[in-house]
Amino acid sequence: MDTKVIFTKKFYYITYGLMGLGVIGLVYGFLTDSHRTWANLLMDNYYFLSLALGAAFFFCLQYITQSGWSAMFRRIPEALMAYIPYAGIIMVVMYFGLHDIYHWSHPDLVANDELLAHKAPYLNIPFFMIRLVIFFVAWILLTRYLRKLSLQEDALGSKELFEKMEFWSKVFIFVLAVTFSAASFDWIMSIDAHWISGIFAFKNFAAAFYHGTSLIGLIAIILHKKGYFKDMNEYHLLDFSRYMFGLSIIWGYLYFSQFALIWFGNLPEETIYYAKRWENGWIIFVFLNFAINWFIPFIVLLPQKLDKNINVVYGICVLLLVGLYTDIYEQVMPDFLTSPSLGIIEIGVFAGLAGLFLFAFAKALASAPLIAKNHPYLEESIHHHLH
Repeated sequence: MDTKVIFTKKFYYITYGLMGLGVIGLVYGFLTDSHRTWANLLMDNYYFLSLALGAAFFFCLQYITQSGWSAMFRRIPEALMAYIPYAGIIMVVMYFGLHDIYHWSHPDLVANDELLAHKAPYLNIPFFMIRLVIFFVAWILLTRYLRKLSLQEDALGSKELFEKMEFWSKVFIFVLAVTFSAASFDWIMSIDAHWISGIFAFKNFAAAFYHGTSLIGLIAIILHKKGYFKDMNEYHLLDFSRYMFGLSIIWGYLYFSQFALIWFGNLPEETIYYAKRWENGWIIFVFLNFAINWFIPFIVLLPQKLDKNINVVYGICVLLLVGLYTDIYEQVMPDFLTSPSLGIIEIGVFAGLAGLFLFAFAKALASAPLIAKNHPYLEESIHHHLH
């Protein structure tokens, strides 16, 4: 029970190498196309932050619902939360790229645009940065406190600590629902400040939970194959699959509903968003998103027999990580590129943040025993079986 995950030097060297590629990609990008580079930095940081916050939501939900099956795996979402402070630093640095990303950050454009002028009391640089800092301070303080309580519970095995975790998990979920929704409006939707969607934040929140859960499942399977989580069985896989299956339906419903409502409304300031994504090759991402994030997981995970197959669940988890990228790429890059493109900037920036994400995760996961031995539902998790 006191076993810790040991990451090899080779693993850390790989993360350093990826971060090195990121530096090269950023230098090359700022020398050749600063707009595209800042857009990629925003997009990729939002991608990994979504995974971290989605994992945090999963972690808190297990406490609120007093779920027993997942007690064995709780260290994984705890470790994924470790990326949040790094994401905060990157977003603060994004201050220097606001003019490259957001039209509303240019006073001359706002002065000649009635709609942007109307939104200026909210969409202005000082207030934007204040909100950004508030979001990250709230996320960091709450996730750090939850981690602290978790380690204390592991050491003392106190029922009071478990109840405290449950209470603060409720607080965090409420705070996250409000702040992540506002952050999605600020960072992603306001790239085109003329466009609005009441479903946008809900869809992105659901996507973070959906894909964060798939990442937890993927890591659990990898560690199981490496000799950890020896008590993991097909019923744990079934529960992970049920989460992904259910969330695939929610994601698909929200993704289609946003499009359908805008199509039926037929308002120019709303339809321009999809008109832009219907031309110059961008439409492929609409179909890719449906296929990767809804159709394939829905069809594959429909039979319970496949839900218990470790290789099938592994493949779906990997596919969904690709799906989150295509989803966010479709949201961000059509405002910066004429047609879809994957070049040195995209590869370099993503590699760099992937290395940073893996480094933060590995350091956090290795710093505590993999299995929380004093969790009150640990025995239920170890002997998990559905009749």
